[in-house]
Amino acid sequence: MLRGIIRFALSVVMVAAAALVGTVTTAGTAHADECYTWNRTLSQGMSGSDVAELQIRVSGYPGYGGVLAIDGSYGPATAAAVKRFQAAYGLSADGVAGPQTFSKIYALQDADCTPAHFSYSELNQCNSTWSGGAVSAPTAKRNALISMWKLEAMRHALGDAPIRVTSGFRSYSCNSAVGGASNSRHLYGDGVDLGAGSHTLCRLAQQARNHGFNGILGPGYPGHNDHTHVDHRSSRYWSAPSCGI
Repeated sequence: MLRGIIRFALSVVMVAAAALVGTVTTAGTAHADECYTWNRTLSQGMSGSDVAELQIRVSGYPGYGGVLAIDGSYGPATAAAVKRFQAAYGLSADGVAGPQTFSKIYALQDADCTPAHFSYSELNQCNSTWSGGAVSAPTAKRNALISMWKLEAMRHALGDAPIRVTSGFRSYSCNSAVGGASNSRHLYGDGVDLGAGSHTLCRLAQQARNHGFNGILGPGYPGHNDHTHVDHRSSRYWSAPSCGI
């Protein structure tokens, strides 16, 4: 009788302990990403807002000259971008976004969804509201976020040495103050100017071709001998004659 009571008491303790472990594990998983948590494995043929969030994070891996659509549809281009992302970080490159892929993304980003090595303040030295440009403030901020993830991929490909941002989003007034073009991509939040530092301007312009930038302007293009410009314009325009582009 006594042994039965002891066995029952031990079983209750073990169940309680298992429940506690499960609670801690679940809480840890939910806390893995303060800005967004994926709750399912994603693969080709799936769609949804979680696919779009993934596409933003792998937008810097479309392949040479490619641009990954952020459309929430997990097609062949998204699978290929996921494979490149996985290979870049030493993961099994199967094109399926599961726990290992998401864990790497969580490790790469901050609580506001920006990649670890870039920030909203870095991409907006004009104002704190993202307003006054050619698109709504939320759109400008989202465009800048996509640019940052492309730059994060580019940074990693260049050996994880820092990339120096000299200009990002501009309102019309900020753009006018610096003599920017009237149709500048900076007004849309996706234009970014990069300065020389760990890498030459030409090296930056050359590498940008692999990371989803339709617009690349650098040394040799009028007004761009002191910086390399990248953006998300709708069609490709690359010009950095001094760099062979």
